[in-house]
Amino acid sequence: MSRQRLIALLIAALVAISGALYLSTQRNLPRDVHGRPLWPSLASELDTVTSLSVLKGGPTPTVTVQKQGDQWTVAQRANYAADVSKLRKLLLALSDAKIREEKTSNPANYPIIGVEDASKAGATGAQIDLTAKDGKHGVIVGKSVSEGNFVRRAGESTSYVVEPGISFESEPRYWIDTRLLDISSDKVQSIEFKPATGAPYSVRRVVEPSKAPDAKAPDAKAPDAKAPDANADAKAGDSKTAGTPAATSPTPPTPPPPQSKFVLEGVPSGRQAADAQTLAPAPNFLSSLADEDVSPAGDIDFSKPMIVTVTLTDGSVITLTGIAAGDKRWIQVAAPKDASLSAKVNGRAFEIATYRYDGIFKPLEQLLVPKPAPNTKPADKSSPSIQSSPTVKSPSSAKKPAAAPRP
Repeated sequence: MSRQRLIALLIAALVAISGALYLSTQRNLPRDVHGRPLWPSLASELDTVTSLSVLKGGPTPTVTVQKQGDQWTVAQRANYAADVSKLRKLLLALSDAKIREEKTSNPANYPIIGVEDASKAGATGAQIDLTAKDGKHGVIVGKSVSEGNFVRRAGESTSYVVEPGISFESEPRYWIDTRLLDISSDKVQSIEFKPATGAPYSVRRVVEPSKAPDAKAPDAKAPDAKAPDANADAKAGDSKTAGTPAATSPTPPTPPPPQSKFVLEGVPSGRQAADAQTLAPAPNFLSSLADEDVSPAGDIDFSKPMIVTVTLTDGSVITLTGIAAGDKRWIQVAAPKDASLSAKVNGRAFEIATYRYDGIFKPLEQLLVPKPAPNTKPADKSSPSIQSSPTVKSPSSAKKPAAAPRP
């Protein structure tokens, strides 16, 4: 090998080594990531998101919110309508999240901050996966810290602290649209109750006859008897000339609007219906009724239900079928004349709060005047009476001995 060739090889080796050292030092330099977005492309892709899933404690997502046509649904709740406001809130939180500082890249430290593999049993954090136009994104959201969270992008080793915080639920019941019914009580015409056992009963709105208003005219004062006025003829002439209009009759008073009340039908013999205020449906009877969970109707045992049929003033009918299963209250809803509501509720059962259930499915006893308290049983004459203690005479009342005769 010639000397020139050897020198060229040495120079090439030195250049290669220098380049490798430079790249190594650049790679190990601390990076300034403060203020950078967690997902740089998400802000421009929000309108293209078609699916969001939450993975925690297992390989299968606990929640999948997906877009079907124009509607967002929850897959784990038989594709029932999702609460779009919660979805939008989470997407905006992910889009607004900014990196505050870089944290550990050591997998042994992931469980400490909650960014370990979310598919493992007992995982502290949860992984959020988004499907958008530019592909699939994933991030593991760990424990809260200060005003933010520890996070780690799926498939990367570096973890970060991001702000503002990212909060969400990993159970499907919290993602459903909870708006079930919203009917004002003044639209209720009648309510029929059919208990699982016993006779049916109902409350019905009736219009009370309105009282005729007082048609008494105001008292007219009799004119004072006065001496004849010398100028009466002149005044009368002036009056005729002026063309004074004739006095109008008083306007009759406006009759009051008809009043209504509720009456109870199916009162048992010997009992009395409660007052009209107790019989009337409460203001929140079917107003702003929210569901807490939803299930296929076939998964709930409705073999011994109580049925409430509500007829509205416009003639439409809503039937509610309810049962108590442990500490939960489930209902089915049927509205044959409301196509939109029927599409939402058919084939489904809804869990509602216990206090709302009790306000709808009232037992007959709550619509009756309470039974009088039983009379106290008189004492048995044959029982031995309590003997009074003998009266003890005081020493002052004892008989004194007679005084001896004086000598």
